[in-house]
Amino acid sequence: MKKNNFSRKALFVLAAAVFVISALAVSGCAVNQSAASKLKFAISFPAERSQTPLDGRMLLMISKSGDAEPRFQINDGNATQLLFGIDVDGLPPGREAVLDAASSGYPLKSIAEVPAGEYYVQALFNRYETFHRSDGHTVKLPPDKGEGQRWNAKPGNLYSEPRKIVLDPARNDVIRITLDKEIPPIPPPQDTKYIKHERIQSRLLTEFWGRPMEIGACVLLPEGFDAHPNARYPLIVYQGHFPYTFDGFREEPPDPDLKPDYSERFHIAGYNRIQQEYAHQFYKDWTGKNFPRVILIEIQHANPYYDDSYAVNSANLGPYGDAIVRELIPHIEKKYRGLGQGWARFLYGGSTGGWEALASQIFYPDEFNGCYAACPDPIDFRAYTVINIYEHKNAYYQDADWKKTPRPGLRNYLGEVATTLEQANHRELVLGTHSRSGDQWDIWQAVFSPVDENGYPRPIWDKLTGAIDPAVARYWKEHYDLSYILQRDWKTLGPKLQGKIHIYVGDMDNYYLNNAVYLTEAFLETTKDPYYAGEVKYGDRAEHCWNGDPTRPNYQSRLRYHQMYVPKAVERLLKTAPLGADLKSWRY
Repeated sequence: MKKNNFSRKALFVLAAAVFVISALAVSGCAVNQSAASKLKFAISFPAERSQTPLDGRMLLMISKSGDAEPRFQINDGNATQLLFGIDVDGLPPGREAVLDAASSGYPLKSIAEVPAGEYYVQALFNRYETFHRSDGHTVKLPPDKGEGQRWNAKPGNLYSEPRKIVLDPARNDVIRITLDKEIPPIPPPQDTKYIKHERIQSRLLTEFWGRPMEIGACVLLPEGFDAHPNARYPLIVYQGHFPYTFDGFREEPPDPDLKPDYSERFHIAGYNRIQQEYAHQFYKDWTGKNFPRVILIEIQHANPYYDDSYAVNSANLGPYGDAIVRELIPHIEKKYRGLGQGWARFLYGGSTGGWEALASQIFYPDEFNGCYAACPDPIDFRAYTVINIYEHKNAYYQDADWKKTPRPGLRNYLGEVATTLEQANHRELVLGTHSRSGDQWDIWQAVFSPVDENGYPRPIWDKLTGAIDPAVARYWKEHYDLSYILQRDWKTLGPKLQGKIHIYVGDMDNYYLNNAVYLTEAFLETTKDPYYAGEVKYGDRAEHCWNGDPTRPNYQSRLRYHQMYVPKAVERLLKTAPLGADLKSWRY
């Protein structure tokens, strides 16, 4: 069964229909207002920005607040402002792309719903490029430009300066906007004594994407690396989102003149200062005499769908798992004197990085000697956050005859919900059709799904309605449900994974990621021949990014991944190293 194979026109017609039906349930006058709305936004770019036609997603942001540019005020929280978007193919310079009441929107579904008033308005064009993949499909996608797949900061994207104007959807107005600004390139990061930046052209990814594709890593070298030229080191892979450089490592003391910010998430003033303090402390620990001497890397694997690849082979993204394990890691170990064997490699990370650490350990069991997975993305799709994709019929609403209860998407430690799954997915749909939003639900779909007939990821559910496709769910189960794969293959995987799996999560994770961990732990505790011999721990009332430290609040422990996990990895290495292994050259 195939769903969501809509043309752009059909998609927008359906979106408008959904809006009209919803409005009917409230009042007839709302429908009349929508139907009568003539307000349009006509957006173009000048020839000096591009003399050739462009493909991409035209986005319009409308905000009540002028505290920041509207392009930086779109999110899943309650403070989000308005976003509208349309696909654009072959738009020549000077020609206008028009957004009107039929254009898809978030959180309001239509421009016609915007109350009359004074707003800040800004437009942005997220540019796509054409890829001719080796699987025979041609797709248009936004390539990463060194920014970590962020549409509002991507070099080369065109945008307008914010304008303060009066809007009234009831008036027959045409608001013309010129995209006369372009986001500039990002300068490459600079190497230091401790931090190096490596990039290689991947043969595997280049073949898949039909153009040169690179992957890289930020490499943190151990203290004494130059003074011990004969030392060979263990390698530890810190998985996570796109790193511009190695984050959380600061040689300089905290800036005494840094203006303190305020963390809405942690309700703490001066969290930027706290981050600098912990980054400097990590530098002091790393260079101290008692810290293990290892090579620590963060992988750069941003791609046309997201800021990282989830470190696995995928039908839509290509063989990123093999590119990392077979190409990138051997390159780094050769250049920086790594021990170069599975018993001397470890993985850890949180959130996306937690899933990647566990997945890499499962899919490459002989290549790594342990993983420490904190707050991992869903590792059991019976709890794909709060959805059981195998049994539930709808991702957005609980299955019921007479009720329509929304499924929550984001909470705090008190259980207060800030967004629903429907709202989060509709935001992504406005940012980009065909999984091109560059955001969370779309990358899961891009990684886990088979390729659809149109060359883009086959949807796990209808992005508008939430109706789940059971055939796609079955594909996900066999290929990427980590808990199921462990159960299915424990006879062969178990002996290779004994003592290697460690999972940590807060029991009030903001994204309900603890639900999948409960299910996975239930299986792990039943394992025999061998018993898994790892650990699973939960943080009481801890939110996202809890990593197993019950002695510190979450806002502190999340800044100490390296100090927590590197010593654990080395402790296991010393216990499990094969006879004759080098346990001396790097222990100085």
